[in-house]
Amino acid sequence: MWNKKQEDDRQKQATPPPAPAAVPRPVESAAPRAPMPEPPRTPAILGKSVIVKGQIFSQEDLIIDGEVEGTVSAEGHRLTIGPSGKLHTDGVKAREVIVMGKMNGSVEATEKVYIRKDAHLVGDVTTAGIIIEDGAYFKGGIDIRKP
Repeated sequence: MWNKKQEDDRQKQATPPPAPAAVPRPVESAAPRAPMPEPPRTPAILGKSVIVKGQIFSQEDLIIDGEVEGTVSAEGHRLTIGPSGKLHTDGVKAREVIVMGKMNGSVEATEKVYIRKDAHLVGDVTTAGIIIEDGAYFKGGIDIRKP
């Protein structure tokens, strides 16, 4: 006599269990990856207790919180005279100049000059743009040049 249950059991024993599926591997694309942008660099800082007499040439953003007597060149970068900074100079050249402390001397900025509310600037300014906040002291000439 024919028994369906026995026949199903024989088929299960005769067929091997299925092989486990292969784990798919990520396919590397042939297109080159875009380079990761560099994180913003921290500026160089001359602290409150630093006194410099001479010339400063900077290839990065610079913050002056101490005293500097001499020329400062940070062309293509930002120069910041901090709240406790004092700068006596014949000339400053930078992309952007921010004055929060005291500065005597001429400024040449290719983009912008910011004179903050507690700043004290005596000297001529040559720049493409200037912002003088209420409360700032400024004495000198301004020459606006297009970039």
